Amino acid sequence: MAKIIVRQYKSIVGRPETQRKVVAALGLGRIGKTKELEDTPAVRGMVAKVAHLVEIVEK
Repeated sequence: MAKIIVRQYKSIVGRPETQRKVVAALGLGRIGKTKELEDTPAVRGMVAKVAHLVEIVEK
């Protein structure tokens, strides 16, 4: 299956607890941290939920 690279570019300080948990579930937590994840509908949904905090990086 395809992979995507997700990078956090904004802080989670002051964000709701649900958004903090989604960022943690993606394996992120600090600005600039990247993670390579499987490109599944579940991961895409999580990225969409916190799209204002993370970005998908092109390879």
